[in-house]
Amino acid sequence: MSKRTVLVWFRNDLRVQDNEMLSRAFERGEIIVPVYCFDPRYYTQTKVDTTKTGIIRATFINESVHYLQDYFKSINGNLIIKQGLPEEIIPELARQYQVDEVYHHREVAQEETTISSLVEDSLWRIKINLRHFIGHTLSHKEDFPFAVRDIPDSFQIFRKKLERESFIRACFPHPKELSFLGDLEETAVPSLEELGFDPVLILESKEAVRMRGGEKEGQKQLALIVNQEAGQRAVALSPWLALGCLSVHSVYFSIIESSLPKKTKEDILQGLWWKDYYRFMFKKYGNLFFQEEGYTGHPPAVVLDQDKAFLSWKNAKTADATINEKMTTLHRTGYLDFYSRELLAHYLIYELQVSWLLGANYFEEMLIDYNPSSNYGNWAHVAGVGSSKSHNHSGLKLSPKI
Repeated sequence: MSKRTVLVWFRNDLRVQDNEMLSRAFERGEIIVPVYCFDPRYYTQTKVDTTKTGIIRATFINESVHYLQDYFKSINGNLIIKQGLPEEIIPELARQYQVDEVYHHREVAQEETTISSLVEDSLWRIKINLRHFIGHTLSHKEDFPFAVRDIPDSFQIFRKKLERESFIRACFPHPKELSFLGDLEETAVPSLEELGFDPVLILESKEAVRMRGGEKEGQKQLALIVNQEAGQRAVALSPWLALGCLSVHSVYFSIIESSLPKKTKEDILQGLWWKDYYRFMFKKYGNLFFQEEGYTGHPPAVVLDQDKAFLSWKNAKTADATINEKMTTLHRTGYLDFYSRELLAHYLIYELQVSWLLGANYFEEMLIDYNPSSNYGNWAHVAGVGSSKSHNHSGLKLSPKI
């Protein structure tokens, strides 16, 4: 019997360790065709004059994809990198390489799930199945003690019920070897210019003080945190979690098995639980996080001429020196600890009386650890329209370590 050929479509899962798609392919002896698409929809301007993906985050993504491709090449494989619409690219590659099935990890936000549906429809027309895996959450919905529609809105109840009545699945084993289809075409990560960024901005971005993307770098940062190495400064893990360079399970088990102080462990685990909570709230409610009235129907007041106030905040030219300093840090690094983000959000919403959605859109552009559910979920709670009522206005107890 000939081996099956599977196209593995990478998105926000840019890792080899604890990757169910690769683990299953190895177990079944399947031949893989790894693919990553730079979707132009993520590199456009929004309706509120922000960019979907800013230049610092774009650089972080490029590095992460480049590392994955280099790793596959080191084990006699490759990663096909394309620039274009996945619903056009994936079916064409499926035909070209005569694949039997396509694997991908399921997403929850509207834009991502719409793209998945477009790809699934295109594959269906050529009689190829798109198989969904769940690889972004600590908890697996099939292990829940309740249906998705009955997930508790209260964060505290959500976490307590899952800790008491469910369990965390073990990491998937690292594949001992992977079988790649031979003669995969040679491709490269597109340059920032090819992604549409202005050459002047590219030059300016080289001065940024930033984190490096890729699975190896994420593992290094996790090791620094777990081992508390003297003289080493570990940064937050969220950038690598956002792109799936680290899995939430690998972080979870590394932390609970470590000798870190109890308070440090709890801070990090709390961050992981909040990531889960937001993803499942998106699953339960759809896209209420993207609506100004959110879950309560009562958004904060907005001034009539909010554009001027928004620009002062965005350009770090407000009347508050602390706010300006933190915005400047965001511009230079693409990263802020959680409490700085909350401070900036509170100032924009309540001092400047600007729509929280404008702030969330700008963070989407700027943050290297952006993911839809956590970003818009955090902003919604600061704005008082979030799903966990006890956390509206008061701020979420997330740790800057995650």
